[in-house]
Amino acid sequence: MVVTEANFDGLVGPTHNYAGLSWGNVASGRHARNSSNPRQAALQGLDKMKALADLGLVQGVLAPQERPDLATLRRLGFGGSDAEVLDKAFREAPGLLAACCSASSMWTANAATVSPSADTADGRLHFTPANLINKFHRSLEHEVTGRILRRVFADERYFHHHAALPAHDDLGDEGAANHTRLYDSQGRGLELFVYGRRAHQPDAPAPRRYPARQTLEASRAVARLHGLSEHNTAFIQQNPAVIDQGVFHNDVIAVGNGNVLFYHQQAFLDTQGMQDELRRKLPDAGLHFIEVSDEDVPVADAVKSYLFNTQLVTLAPGHMALIAPTECADTPSVSAYLERLTAMNTPVKEVRFMDVKQSMQNGGGPACLRLRVAMNEAELAAVNPACLMTDELHGRLSQWVNRHYRDQLSPDDLRDPALLTESRTALDELTRILNLGSVYPFQR
Repeated sequence: MVVTEANFDGLVGPTHNYAGLSWGNVASGRHARNSSNPRQAALQGLDKMKALADLGLVQGVLAPQERPDLATLRRLGFGGSDAEVLDKAFREAPGLLAACCSASSMWTANAATVSPSADTADGRLHFTPANLINKFHRSLEHEVTGRILRRVFADERYFHHHAALPAHDDLGDEGAANHTRLYDSQGRGLELFVYGRRAHQPDAPAPRRYPARQTLEASRAVARLHGLSEHNTAFIQQNPAVIDQGVFHNDVIAVGNGNVLFYHQQAFLDTQGMQDELRRKLPDAGLHFIEVSDEDVPVADAVKSYLFNTQLVTLAPGHMALIAPTECADTPSVSAYLERLTAMNTPVKEVRFMDVKQSMQNGGGPACLRLRVAMNEAELAAVNPACLMTDELHGRLSQWVNRHYRDQLSPDDLRDPALLTESRTALDELTRILNLGSVYPFQR
């Protein structure tokens, strides 16, 4: 059976701004209160999608959230007209307004956890939207995320959609940012769930400075929902010390694809135990563990450049490419390491650099921008075709962005009622372009 791994990138929303909302994300804090460029951000994302499609990969697009989120602001006690709600929130609780304007859904690695049908008990492809409860601005996303996923992957014969896990700190779930899947040449898979702490074992290792956003309890719950077994899952703890260095998700310190796991020396609490378990559960894959040492790339450089928040994609059998942000080329230790990497005896044969600076400045690299969905031929044929990237769709969406997005957005602009009108007008048109129907609250 032919299986294709598609990448579904999040389209950057019209309210893309730098509010510094993500404690534990170094880049987010560093650029807080700077002016952003929503139009440039969206076009950079679209160009990345087209570049991957041009490489022969299946590339999809996921719509952003409705922002500003007036419904949430009203739930929080801000009343009156839409303009009055925005003005009151700006004056009385600017942090809440910023959270309700966040374009963070662009990072679709956090949108959901996805298990291919080859792994699941019922033979369907499973989706569980992440509850993202660690950050208020992201906790607002999962309902609309689930609605969008149901419109993109609609056929119940092939796709099984779950609700997000209950919104409690014990069940903090960050989606595919802490999940990856390795597989052998026959397509037999092993799903890696990486967690930061055990909620029900308070004396177990955990970070002290920054929060561990993913719990073991959440990871196991998702695995149960998806009908996975002990044989095709591994639950690995992230190194608490590296979380305290700004590695807020596992995809900031490790990335996997096929039979390759590329990670930093400090990524996992028990690296040898991780390797032993993966070899035992996926014995015929010929696994390649590519470990980057502190001496070659310090953690600070890995975080600054997002060396591991790169996309690792298969272009041909035994030939993988690393899709890296240009910041990797600009960081001397990382640039030197990548030159050596492609000469090593591993499937990683080339590095391609892409400009996603607007996303990077808010704390998300190429891997943050995509949700991986592995599908067989029947499942791929059942995907909403309007959401699959083509030259025509790239051109149409680029024109749409140029018509509707502002060139620059400052934190003070979030109170502007015209921004709300512009955003809703843009999203209403977008749902027609992507054939999504009425997925947003203002449409319902």
